[in-house]
Amino acid sequence: ESTKKMKMKRVVIYADGASLGNPGPSAIGATIKDEQGKLLARISQRIGRATNNQAEYRAIIAALEKAINLGAKHVKVNSDSELVVRQINGKYRVKKATLKPLYQEVKKLQSLLESFTITHISRWQNTEADNLANKALKIV
Repeated sequence: ESTKKMKMKRVVIYADGASLGNPGPSAIGATIKDEQGKLLARISQRIGRATNNQAEYRAIIAALEKAINLGAKHVKVNSDSELVVRQINGKYRVKKATLKPLYQEVKKLQSLLESFTITHISRWQNTEADNLANKALKIV
């Protein structure tokens, strides 16, 4: 019974990356919630030196991996990075060589899901993920 529920799991992800210096010390933050808004997982970790866009991608990848491990099949991702959202949605080409492998990783994870959407949201709608990324950056 519970495994059947897990197979149908729908989750909502809020993901954000932060970089000091761009490139510079970077971190990712994300929340994974069920449809009712119940928190299932939280991500807040440093990822070393990266650009803002690399950090955004890494946050989405980490959250997708976690969601898939939790049994999610239907995933809605929210990100405040317009560039990354438009690249993943196929509206913009991925030109930077440093972003191509990250883009490909998102596409690979996306293929494991029954449904996937990614939406651009404003920064003020993404404060929880933003706070998690910034909190990780401040831990020395």
